[in-house]
Amino acid sequence: MRFFPAILSALLLLSASPVVHADSKAVPDSAAAVQLSFAPVVKTTAPAVVNVYSQRKLVEDQGGANGFMQDPFFRRFFGDGGSFGRPRERVASSLGSGVIVDPNGLIVTNNHVIANATDIKVALSDKREFEAKVLIADERTDLAVLKIEVPDEQLPALALADSDALEVGDLVLAIGNPFGVGQTVTSGIISALARTRVGVSDYQFFIQTDAAINPGNSGGALVNMRGELVGINTAIFSRSGGSIGIGFAIPTNMVKTVVATAESGGAAIKRPWLGAELQDVSPDIATSLGMARPEGALIVSLHPDSPLAKAGLKRGDIVLALEGKPVETAQELGYRSATTAIGATIIVEYQRKGDRKETQVTMIAAPETVARDDTAIKGPNPFAGATAANLSPAVADELGLPADATGVVVYKVEKAPAARFFKPGDVVLEVNGVKTDSVDALSAALADETNLWRVVVNRGGRVLKLAIGG
Repeated sequence: MRFFPAILSALLLLSASPVVHADSKAVPDSAAAVQLSFAPVVKTTAPAVVNVYSQRKLVEDQGGANGFMQDPFFRRFFGDGGSFGRPRERVASSLGSGVIVDPNGLIVTNNHVIANATDIKVALSDKREFEAKVLIADERTDLAVLKIEVPDEQLPALALADSDALEVGDLVLAIGNPFGVGQTVTSGIISALARTRVGVSDYQFFIQTDAAINPGNSGGALVNMRGELVGINTAIFSRSGGSIGIGFAIPTNMVKTVVATAESGGAAIKRPWLGAELQDVSPDIATSLGMARPEGALIVSLHPDSPLAKAGLKRGDIVLALEGKPVETAQELGYRSATTAIGATIIVEYQRKGDRKETQVTMIAAPETVARDDTAIKGPNPFAGATAANLSPAVADELGLPADATGVVVYKVEKAPAARFFKPGDVVLEVNGVKTDSVDALSAALADETNLWRVVVNRGGRVLKLAIGG
C-alpha cells in the first residue's frame, strides 16, 4: 500500500474552496491517516482538464508512390486521370489533453498535439465539444495556447504554481486522457527536477515523475496537493510505448511565459537573448579552474551585442546563479533566462579566475542587425519551395543557431524540390562556386540556368557538399 502524508487531511476543506494551501509536510502517523484520499483534489482539478482532438490533411503523391505509373505503357491502360496518378488526400488524427488556465477559455497543451492541424476540437469534462482557435504554437518549448468561446460562462481553471518551489518527493497527480480511454488520474511523486536530456524541446529543464503518463496524456495536468498546476505532461521514457514510471512535464514557470504572451495578444514569443555560446562545466574543467565541484555554465564565446558582454562578462567566465537561483548546467541557464522578462534587470553571479563576482544584466530580445529579407525561392532550382533569410542574432535565435552565425540561411522548407535536399537552419555557403553571404547573392546564383547544382551548406556545424541534378 502506498503511504500518503497526513497533510491530506486539509484537503477535506476543498469542497468549500477551489484551492487548499497547506503549510507543512509529514508522513502518515496513524492508521486513519493512511486511509486519506486524493478525491477532494481530483474533484477540484479534473474539470479543468480537457481532451484535445486535432486533424490534419496529408497529401500523398500516388504517382510517386507507384513508380510504375511513371511508365507510359501503364498510363496508356490506366489513363493519366486515373486514381493511381492523382494525389490522394488522407486525414491524420491526433489525440491529447489540455488544461484550462483562464476561466474565459484559455487552454494550454503541447505543440506536438496540434502541430499542422487544420481542425481542432476541445472536449470538456462534461462532454461538451467546442472548436478551438490556436493563439500560439511554439515548437521550441513544445507548448501551445488555444482559445474556445463559451459565452456567458466562467470555466473551471487551474492556478499556476511556482514550479521552482517543487521538491523531490512531493506528491503529485497526473490527469489526462491516455490512449483515448477517457479522463484518467494517476498519482506519484516528483522523482527528479531539472532533467536536461529529454530531447523534446529546446529548453531542457523537465520535472520527472513516476505518476503514470501514457500516450494521450500529452498536454495534460500535473498538479500538486493544493490543486495547483505545476507542470504540463509532455513525454515519457518507454521501451514499449506504455508507462514505466518515467514521465516528464514542462514546469509551469515556462508555461507562464507562453500564457502571458497569449494574454497580451502576441502571436509569437519574444524571448530574452543571452548572445552566448555556453558549455557545461565538466569535472576536468572544474579541476583545472580550482572549483570544489562541477557547476555552472562556461562562456565559450560572446556576441558583441550580448547583454552579458555589456555587463562585463567575458569568455571563460562561469555563470553560477541568476537572481540567487543556482545554475548547474548550460541548459539550466537557458531555461532560467527564458523565464525572465525582456527588459528586466537581474543579478548574475559568476566566477572569474577563482573569484566569485556578481553584476547586473538587463535582458534584451535578440537584435535584428541586418534586414532578414525573407524570400520565397522559385524557379527551376533545388531551393524552390524554401524560404531564405539573412542571418542576424534574431534569426539565429529562432532557428537555434550560434549567436554569431552570419550569411544566408534556409529559414523554412514547405515543399519539393527543396524538401528533398535542405532543412531549416541550413546555412548556404556556396552555389556552383559562388559564395552566398546574403539573400541577394543566393538569388543571383540561382538565376543561372544549369543542369547540375553544386551546393555547399553548413548543417549543425558540418559542412555538406551536394551535387544535385537539374
